[in-house]
Amino acid sequence: MSRRVEAWLRGPVEGVPPHLMPVAHALMHAVEDTRAAAAALNAAQLWQRPAGAASVGFHLRHTAGALDRLLTYARGEALSEAQLAALKVEGEPGDPAADAAHLLAALDAAVARALTQLRETPAGLLLEPREVGAKKLPSTVIGLLFHAAEHAQRHAGQVVATAKFLSG
Repeated sequence: MSRRVEAWLRGPVEGVPPHLMPVAHALMHAVEDTRAAAAALNAAQLWQRPAGAASVGFHLRHTAGALDRLLTYARGEALSEAQLAALKVEGEPGDPAADAAHLLAALDAAVARALTQLRETPAGLLLEPREVGAKKLPSTVIGLLFHAAEHAQRHAGQVVATAKFLSG
């Protein structure tokens, strides 16, 4: 069986500045692990909450949504009404329940937008202060970009573990 080479070992991501390459690699790795774990789950499995844990569907939707929100803050913008509304329903399957293809496509699109933003982020901007959330908690551009990547990694791990449990 052939193992794929992890994103960080495949070399530079075209157009991403070297100082942001670890963010790009972590996001790519997270989406690849998530896709491999969740693609074969049916809608019922995606929204199952084993032992009360968050569903795989939640983790997929939340990862895409959180990435979008964190990148919004990194740009120095406030969240839109649409982003706030989406946040409120991340754990809801919908009617009919969202399937893996739909959720993974949304995650792929969020990562693609993130990679575009990384390509467009000048090094001189990285230490600029940014405010997060309604409480306007302090961060920086680099802090938000790094957190976006490590947050995606954490949820990818949850997807992998939960999907393994659900798949038996």
